[in-house]
Amino acid sequence: MAGPIEALAGGALIGAAAAGMLLVNGRIAGISGILARAVRPGVAPWQWAFVAGLLAAGLAARLSGIEPTPAFALLPVPMLIAAGLIVGIGTRIGSGCTSGHGVCGLANLSPRSLVATLVFMAVAAATVFVTRHL
Repeated sequence: MAGPIEALAGGALIGAAAAGMLLVNGRIAGISGILARAVRPGVAPWQWAFVAGLLAAGLAARLSGIEPTPAFALLPVPMLIAAGLIVGIGTRIGSGCTSGHGVCGLANLSPRSLVATLVFMAVAAATVFVTRHL
């Protein structure tokens, strides 16, 4: 399990990546939007490179011996797939995801992103409560 140093390093890397994306491409690092545009015709090469980098990072972590978080390792694959689909639907309904609203939108002081972040954090807390206590 990650400790405070790993959490701090991870947060710093996420912030640096979001800032880099804004500086280099002039766009926010909204992962769901980038992925949605990557599967459409006429996609820009940087979108495929971004998605490939995400997949390569996950593969590199797995090959380096990093194990999945125990909480996820115990869940059945169909439940993980269903959870992923529900999150995907939520990102379309909310017009963005945690990276777009929670990281980039809040950094830009966007009221819409503040509301979106509060809503998805409340839903996440409710989901944890329901799945663990009911």
